[in-house]
Order: sequence, then structure tokens, then C-alpha cells
Amino acid sequence: MDESSAYQPPKVWTWKKESGGTFASINRPTAGATHEKERPVGEHPLQLYSLGTPNGIKVTVMFEELLALGVSGAEYDAWYIDIGEGDQFGSGFVEANPNSKIPALMDHSTTPPTRVFESGAILLYLAEKFGQFIPTDPAMRTECLSWLFWQMGSAPFLGGGFGHFYKYAPIKVEYAIDRYAMEVKRQLDVLDQHLANNQFMCGDEYTIADIAIWPWYGAAVLGRAYDAGEFLDVESYKNVVRWAQQIDARKPVQRGRIVNRTMGPLAEQLRERHDASDFDTNTQDKIEAREGPKE
Repeated sequence: MDESSAYQPPKVWTWKKESGGTFASINRPTAGATHEKERPVGEHPLQLYSLGTPNGIKVTVMFEELLALGVSGAEYDAWYIDIGEGDQFGSGFVEANPNSKIPALMDHSTTPPTRVFESGAILLYLAEKFGQFIPTDPAMRTECLSWLFWQMGSAPFLGGGFGHFYKYAPIKVEYAIDRYAMEVKRQLDVLDQHLANNQFMCGDEYTIADIAIWPWYGAAVLGRAYDAGEFLDVESYKNVVRWAQQIDARKPVQRGRIVNRTMGPLAEQLRERHDASDFDTNTQDKIEAREGPKE
């Protein structure tokens, strides 16, 4: 591209719907509801409205980890939010999250119900509500929160930056891919150096820091993100791979990562979760075996 053909930003930016890209149809520069749609409420106090993306997986893994510990108060309903169809802009969802992003949580055990949005805030809320997966030692609690907020600040470079330009953008832009690949590899090196001397993100204790980081960076090094494992040379981050595999082997993690999922093998898609028995009876392969595939 020569200098004369380079993009020159206008004095005032305007929205062009035809800009393209995988998510062009759901992106817009304004907030608020676009249509009326009631938010469903199930039988449990904790109501999750989400999708099986990394940010959604954080919360469903947290719920399943709590339930595996026998925390009965952590029973939850997980409702599928179809962001491709604009469910996140329905009036009921916007009441739960004015930012129109998944996940959103409503806790009906309080009066009035407590809304919690942003995945990191939900993890912290549940950790404090049930007294699990957050260190009690003040220094380690601070370490845990530091890594939690590291993830919240870093993952947009992996997802919205690298993932978007490497996989989803309508054109491949070398500068953008190089810029974000460099940053993602730097972040992986941060994790690799830290995990060289720690079993988990907070020493030997598995916490919400691990639960937050794993769906993003664990997926990357396990070859589940953007078909970019070879491009990023993820195998070279041996400590991150070891950590990711260790967490991946946990049964609650295996359950949590398929909740609200609509991609991959049908046996790994539990589009809505309302009871523990749904893992045995309502994954998409079993639903289609009963009802036949939907056209």
C-alpha cells in the first residue's frame, strides 16, 4: 500500500453498516435496548444469561466448581443468549446488563434481585458470596485480584485484537496481525514465567484467577482459539501448556465449558442448563436423537 492509498480518517467518524466482518451485524455505536423481550427466570435464585464464549465459560466453570464442592446454594439456571440474533439488545437483558454483553447474572436471593455484569465481577461476587476460590490470606487475596484484573485488561488484546484481525476481519491486515500477535506472545510469556514457579496463578491454590484466565489463554495453548496455535507457537510456552492441561482435566471445568455452547461436537453443546441432570440428558446430540435435527 503506497502513501496515497493509505486510509485517512475523516474529521468526524460516522457509522457505516457495510464495513463488514464476522460480527458487523451486531456491532453498533449506541447503547440501550433495540426491542422488547422479557428476560426468562427459572426456579433457582441464580439466573445466568450467557453464551459459551471465554467470558461466559468463566462463570459456568465457577458455578460447576462450586457445585462440585457441595455448595447447594450455587444451583443455577443458564439461559442461552444468541448474540447473532441480537438477544443482548432485548429490554430484559439490558436491564441485567446495560452494556449489552454476556454474561449477566441476576441473584434473586436478595430483595430486590442483585444484578452483576462483567465476568470478572461475577466471579468475585460468587467467590465472596460462597467463600470459595479466593484466598483468605490478605497478601494472596491481593495477588489473586491482581491476576483477575490482569486477565480483564489483557484478554481484549487476545480476542478483540489478535482474534479479530487474524480470524474474523474481512481482510487480512499485516500491521494489525503483527501488532496483536506480538502482544499476545508477550502475555503468554508473562504467564509462562509466572507458572514456572507456581502450580496455579496463586501458588498452589486454584482460584478465580485461574478460572478467569483459563478460558482465554488455556484455550489458546490447547489449540482451541482462532486456529492460531501453530502461528503463535503455543507449544513453546510449556508452563502455560502444563497449567492449561491440568485445569482442562477437572470435571467441573469439562462441564462448565459446554454450558450455553453452540459450536463444536453436538455432545459438547449444552445450550441451556437448568439442572445437573441436563449434562446427561439434554446435550444437543441427545436432543437431536430424540427430536431430529432442526432445519
